[in-house]
Amino acid sequence: MIALDMFEIENRIRERLADAIITSGMSLTEIARKVGVSIATIGYYKSKEKLPTVPTLAVLCKVLDISSDELLGLR
Repeated sequence: MIALDMFEIENRIRERLADAIITSGMSLTEIARKVGVSIATIGYYKSKEKLPTVPTLAVLCKVLDISSDELLGLR
């Protein structure tokens, strides 16, 4: 097993989440409305500035149609 530091893991999650937002075909407004957060918050995720809380991450996975395993890099 390859040991990754927390910073590297978080960066990889940020990258995958930003990619999922971009490739979703939805506007930031639409994603924000479906997730129940502000447009600015989705913008922070897209620009890789912030990570969502676990409950928000779960909703994002459903809205963006991406598995949590894929988003977390487990497959």
